[in-house]
Amino acid sequence: MRKVSLAISAALAALAVVVMPVRAAENRIETGIYAGDMDLSGMTAEEAGDEIRAYVDSFGGAQITLNAVDGGTIVTTAAELGLKWGNESILDEVANFGHDGDILRCYKELKDLEYKNKIYDVTFDFDREKIRALIEQNVDQYNREAINASLVRTDGGFEITEGQSGVVIDTAASTDTVYDYLVENWDGSDCAIDLVVTVDEPKGKAEDLAKVKDVLGTFTTSYSTSGKARSANVANGCSLIDGTTLYPGEEFSAYEAVSPFTEANGYYMAGSYLNGQVVDSLGGGICQVSTTLYNAVLLSELEVTERYNHSMIVTYVDPSADAAIAESSGKDFKFKNNTDYPIYIEGKTADKQITFTIYGVETRDSSREVSYESVVLERNVPEEEVIYADESQPVGYCVVQSAHIGYKAQLWKIVREGGVEVSREQVNSSSYMKVPRSATVGVATADEGARNAIMAAIATNSVDQVKAVAGSYQAAAEAAAAQAAAAQAAAQADQPPAPPQETPSE
Repeated sequence: MRKVSLAISAALAALAVVVMPVRAAENRIETGIYAGDMDLSGMTAEEAGDEIRAYVDSFGGAQITLNAVDGGTIVTTAAELGLKWGNESILDEVANFGHDGDILRCYKELKDLEYKNKIYDVTFDFDREKIRALIEQNVDQYNREAINASLVRTDGGFEITEGQSGVVIDTAASTDTVYDYLVENWDGSDCAIDLVVTVDEPKGKAEDLAKVKDVLGTFTTSYSTSGKARSANVANGCSLIDGTTLYPGEEFSAYEAVSPFTEANGYYMAGSYLNGQVVDSLGGGICQVSTTLYNAVLLSELEVTERYNHSMIVTYVDPSADAAIAESSGKDFKFKNNTDYPIYIEGKTADKQITFTIYGVETRDSSREVSYESVVLERNVPEEEVIYADESQPVGYCVVQSAHIGYKAQLWKIVREGGVEVSREQVNSSSYMKVPRSATVGVATADEGARNAIMAAIATNSVDQVKAVAGSYQAAAEAAAAQAAAAQAAAQADQPPAPPQETPSE
């Protein structure tokens, strides 16, 4: 029996060799093989690949509409979403059908083709990143973020503004939905696909906001010595924070609330600290706003999550009780509402004083008293003076900056209950630069004597001496300018009036 089976196998093998088409040697696709509706018979693998790709590309103009919200749509085409041939891997199988594997299987595959065509499906694929980018570029016009319920303080009380629900397109989920539909269900015709939209519920209920009546903490600082520009900056920054409602667990960023520091946002050029110097910058004085708020937050016992001290000491609060913000260095003052109720921040300026008051629901014991104490660890007084010669400024120019004492300090929180101290803990530590008194003096002049005089004053390393010498040259320059202006005015007065010009007749 085994001999008979071997004989049959040998005969079939011999027959398969006899009937193997000539096309196998020519590496052409067998007759009866299709990709979708495309007859690939007699093609090379390269020709078949080009044919299928052209077929896929022919659907590139199909319009695909992404339904957003409120009837809004994003209209695109399949080509713009990166349409491509999805199962290009079938090309090897198509080309090798009937020629790849043991000879008996190849013989069977070829015989089957005589009775039934072999049809391969053609699938589509798309560029997921292009889908995501298209949605991301368009969602802003349709997204409507929720507006939280909020408080407005009027006439010593509060008015509640109800919140509004919003709708937001989920970019990640929408990308998956669009991609999955196009890859799994799309037939190549125009289609519409709904994006994934979520409802953004507002925070806050009227009954919770109605409980906000208690003063948790309030603090005031003075800017009575500030000029007009700095005073305007303090008032502007205060107004940008005033009226903030913060819900439980939410974090507040002072920098985000008051920036950008531009004229369009209400700021002026005023003095600020930079690398141990006082320089004019847009928004100079804004740190007094964040510092005043910091102290109100401390008295309210809210959670401070980020705080930096100034590079040099400030005069409107005790050492280590300041909170600096700066765009250049990334400094910010942040705190979190760690209570179980909303809080409201009121900011006011009047009579060159800034006050922040934080309202909420008082849950602390009525006998609890919180205070803060500044402890100076080191005090370093600069003894030397520094003179800077500026070749870009004329002799007579002199700008003096005051000395700044260096400090190392700590801030401590003291809690008393019933008048008895029950705890004392360190809140922060701060280190402030020691900066000597300095003068920047102009030395540019064609007058050798004047240059020698100002250089001799600089050599004394005395700010007062340099200031005096520069002042004398400045006074002389101003007198000369006044004399020249008077002479020019006199010369113009002696000139006869210009004759009237004739007007040509029409």
